[in-house]
Amino acid sequence: MLICFFDQEGIVHREFVPPGMTVNADYYCDVLRRLRENVRRKKPQKWRNQKLIYHDNAPAHRSFKVSQFLAKNNMTVNSHPPYSPDLAPCDFSLFPKLKLRMKGRTFDTTEEIQEESQWVLDTFPKRDFQGCFQAWQKRWDRCIRAMRSTLKVIEEFNIQGKQTSFYKYCPGTFGSTLVFLFCKY
Repeated sequence: MLICFFDQEGIVHREFVPPGMTVNADYYCDVLRRLRENVRRKKPQKWRNQKLIYHDNAPAHRSFKVSQFLAKNNMTVNSHPPYSPDLAPCDFSLFPKLKLRMKGRTFDTTEEIQEESQWVLDTFPKRDFQGCFQAWQKRWDRCIRAMRSTLKVIEEFNIQGKQTSFYKYCPGTFGSTLVFLFCKY
């Protein structure tokens, strides 16, 4: 399994889960620690700003231990709405492109798959990541419009106990704040 975090500029952190390992709360906190260190090293100017993480509803992501870690490290989570796989950027953008570039290839070992995956991710142009965020915004817009028409609510989400508009939080270009997207493949 590949765990990958990216922003509009590209991959920020990626790692392969060791064979037989389960991604539980402890393991995911370790991944988040490594992510935090990579961001501090690779994007120090962005680290000083608010960090927004978007990940799905996997049990490890929703655990109390992970919530404590995120709060302690001033990392805000924009939670993934339930039953909305069309809002997962990795599922509609990153991994389909990765699969397309690897289609038809045969690999003899897990290491070969990992090496090729890393090479493919390294060669994605910046515009692919920017396009992902633009597509994500359009998908959120459609979701919000659909929910408004049925529920007439949900343009707001919770950030550290305060209700705020998603677009007030991410002004201008969608994701102009440092947004990391969690993916697993």
